[in-house]
Amino acid sequence: MRVLVGVKRVIDYAVKIRVKPDKSGVVTDGVKHSMNPFCEIAVEEAVRLKEKKIVKEIVAISVGPAQCQETIRTALAMGADRGIHVELPPAGFELIQPLQIASIIAAAAKEEKADLILLGKQAIDGDYNQTGQMTAALLDWPQATFASNVEKHGDGLKVTREIDGGLETISCSIPAVITADLRLNEPRYATLPNIMKAKKKKVAKKTAGDYGVDVTPRVQVISVIDPPVRLAGEKVEDVATLVKKLKEKGVIDL
Repeated sequence: MRVLVGVKRVIDYAVKIRVKPDKSGVVTDGVKHSMNPFCEIAVEEAVRLKEKKIVKEIVAISVGPAQCQETIRTALAMGADRGIHVELPPAGFELIQPLQIASIIAAAAKEEKADLILLGKQAIDGDYNQTGQMTAALLDWPQATFASNVEKHGDGLKVTREIDGGLETISCSIPAVITADLRLNEPRYATLPNIMKAKKKKVAKKTAGDYGVDVTPRVQVISVIDPPVRLAGEKVEDVATLVKKLKEKGVIDL
């Protein structure tokens, strides 16, 4: 079974986001980037499936500017076998929508004859949570989103999903699209020998045009602003004072 894993390059989760002075977006120049945490979980799950002899080959794919090569190399160091970099120019890349990314991944899955697509449930920059679902729809494949456990079950998979009311376990035929939730696993650290080996693994360079996908921006950013600063709280001595303060603020009307 061949698995296609999506890996996205995002601003590192530990970085404090700053808005550009002209309000056109957030500052990315000179800012640390890394693999999207949910994508790391997807890669780890693919590697674990390979270790269980369920998967034979793992192909990591990333869509974006030249720096995405680093993200792919990280996936290769974690255990992926080869990579595909669909290069897009940095200018306007932040305006690319999930449907365009899903179209590229779906086309790549057909070309690679993938049996399974593993993606993070969302990226921590846009938080769209749409790419996995759209990819499944474009391919007309079953989907198991928000996966917290994946097991081989006969000719298909048994997937436990995180839902609002708790957990849901479903059976899923193959081929399929699975999106990884936070509790699916804990990604491993790439060892130095594997980092060195990753430098020799193949990474194919592609363009969106190779997959017949138009990536012309369809949205326009009007303005990006910082969230309002939260006002400091105030301590009161007793309940009577609290009620008085709440009435003065118009929170309650007694």
